Amino acid sequence: QVQPEESGGGLAQAGGSLRLSCAASGRALAGYAVGWFRQAPGKEREFVAGISWSGNNIYYANSVKGRFTISRDNAKSTVYLQMNSLQPEDTAVYYCAKDGTRLRAVVRSTEYEYDSWGQGTQVTVSS
Repeated sequence: QVQPEESGGGLAQAGGSLRLSCAASGRALAGYAVGWFRQAPGKEREFVAGISWSGNNIYYANSVKGRFTISRDNAKSTVYLQMNSLQPEDTAVYYCAKDGTRLRAVVRSTEYEYDSWGQGTQVTVSS
C-alpha cells in the first residue's frame, strides 16, 4: 500500500493563499478518487474536498466552497488543493487520502471510504 505524501503547508495571513500537493510514487493515485481532510486542535477530522479518479466529479465542504479548489494531474499522480481567502478557522493539519475503491465515479466524504492516508501538513492562518 503506497502512502500519499502531502506538501505545501505553512503559515499564511488571513486573506492569503496556499497550495497543497498530494503525491504518491509511481501512479499509485491513478484510478482512485482522492480526498482532502483537516483536523484542527481539539476537533475531529473533517472532510474538506474530494475529486474523482477522472477529475469529472468534485465535492467541497460548505465551509470551503468558493475559496478552495481541488484539481489533479494524473500524469504526475498528484492532487492539488488551492486555498484562497484563508481564514484563521482554516488552521489545521491537512491530510490527503486515497479512496479504497478503484474507479469510483462519485466522491465520498466519509473517512472509512479511504484506505491510505498521508502524514499530514500543517496549515496555520494568522489574523
